[in-house]
Amino acid sequence: MFPKQEVVAMILAGGQGSRLGVLTSKLAKPAVPFGGKYRIIDFPLSNCVNSGIEAVGVLTQYQPLVLNEYIGTGQAWDLDGMNSGVQVLPPYQGSNGADWYKGTANAIYQNINYIERYNPDYVVILSGDHIYKMNYSKMLSFHKECNAACTIAALEVPMAEASRFGILNTNEDGSIYEFDEKPEKPKNNKASMGIYIFTWKKLREYLVEDEKDPNSSNDFGKEILPNMLNNGERMFAYDFEGYWKDVGTIDSLWESNMDLIDIDTSLDLSDESWKIYSRNPVMPPHYVGDNAKINKSLVSEGCEVYGKVDYSVLFSGVYVGENAVIQDSIIMPGTRIEDGAVVKYSIISENTVVGKNAIIGKRPEEMEKVEDWGVAVVGDNLKIGDGATVEPKGMISKDIVEVKNNEG
Repeated sequence: MFPKQEVVAMILAGGQGSRLGVLTSKLAKPAVPFGGKYRIIDFPLSNCVNSGIEAVGVLTQYQPLVLNEYIGTGQAWDLDGMNSGVQVLPPYQGSNGADWYKGTANAIYQNINYIERYNPDYVVILSGDHIYKMNYSKMLSFHKECNAACTIAALEVPMAEASRFGILNTNEDGSIYEFDEKPEKPKNNKASMGIYIFTWKKLREYLVEDEKDPNSSNDFGKEILPNMLNNGERMFAYDFEGYWKDVGTIDSLWESNMDLIDIDTSLDLSDESWKIYSRNPVMPPHYVGDNAKINKSLVSEGCEVYGKVDYSVLFSGVYVGENAVIQDSIIMPGTRIEDGAVVKYSIISENTVVGKNAIIGKRPEEMEKVEDWGVAVVGDNLKIGDGATVEPKGMISKDIVEVKNNEG
């Protein structure tokens, strides 16, 4: 028996993230680089350790290699205790055979043994692909005060966007009387953040019952939460105020990175009281050449900049050549932007080479039809040939050959 932990956190990190296109063709969405020196998974992991949660399970499934390697022993987040810490939990073969995680509830059900070795009173269920800072211990205190079976973190969203979320309809005391999953006509704008705290004994009962139902999709939003509500369990909404973004689309990932450049952003990564930890490469300081110009950008260690960088995020080890221009873009680790290349409103994945005088993306005002504009995306480990062009909204997964000038 492991030493008792009052709380165990379970991070759901197995999703494919198909809306991110080529960025998640070879890695799970929580492993996508973010903010110049992080990966998305750093945020829930850091929130856990900052909240005093010492036992964390990370449930992986789709393309887990990079994510597993990145988490490693958990040392970067101080989650490497002898009898606690972070544990990667992929699907496994048991005495009754092997099975993929069939849904979010089934993923937790398959790891009941992991949870129970800590004999917890409460379990926190988190998503591995959201950007935010949150003190889960405050939410737990609220859960206890309400004597709740389940507490769901909620965020007010613009009413026009409410139909995209699971909406919590609540009484004056915060108790939930109705859960609307992406309603056409929402009654309010209190959206579920996909962050749950359950009293473990109660959740265990519902997981076991749900697993017995052959018609269940084994999902928290579709089965577990509605079943608890229908049975009259005490369920409450915990109001969250602060920065939160689901970075599951190209636009939201781009926007969230750009938010970090704004000095007035509510997502303050310089806050010493609530650090976001990560595994960082050991690289020398960045270097800025004589003719380089950098304006309002994030530039990480190991970068070499000889061109112009404006309102952009450069991850570690990025090279920007002479007369190259990068505007409003995200350049991920190890990528080279060669001399004279122009990159605008784009996301360039890891270890890619953008050839000399290539053009990636455009600004909205440069478009004949604004509706044709969008963020251009180039996958990892690719070669964009000299003089090649990638149009706005382009999603590049293969090398593009060099475009030679026709002379004479």
